[in-house]
Amino acid sequence: MSVRMDNMGIVVEDLDVTVAFFRELGLELEGRMMVEGEWAGRVTGLGDQRVEIAMMRTPDGHNRLELCRYLSPEVIADHRRAPVNALGYLRAMFAVDDIDGTLERLYNVGAELVSDEVIRYEDAYRLCYIRGPEGILIGLAEQLDPPV
Repeated sequence: MSVRMDNMGIVVEDLDVTVAFFRELGLELEGRMMVEGEWAGRVTGLGDQRVEIAMMRTPDGHNRLELCRYLSPEVIADHRRAPVNALGYLRAMFAVDDIDGTLERLYNVGAELVSDEVIRYEDAYRLCYIRGPEGILIGLAEQLDPPV
């Protein structure tokens, strides 16, 4: 039985730009390191590998995002522009206090809305998908105050 989800990983080409994007979203950089060697390749099934990793932590401290830049072996597939209904496609959803303010900050580091608007779901949420650096798909959700 699982105890918790430790992290979610995303493979990127530009680690510095991606770290800056997630910092702007409010995540904190825990650290960066190189993971390499035959032992690591036995875990992933890739053989001898060299991967630069940046571990980011969410503001609540409960979740982490592992950003990986593969130096070897070379990346063999690119799913960054796949539509959200592609099989196996990953996206992360982040709860935010102020979706408009968050979007403004993320636009400044290259984010783009997937559609042309932020959608209101009943009286519960304002939601949108954005593409961050390298086309990474991110969801944003702002919970609306319940009616009094």
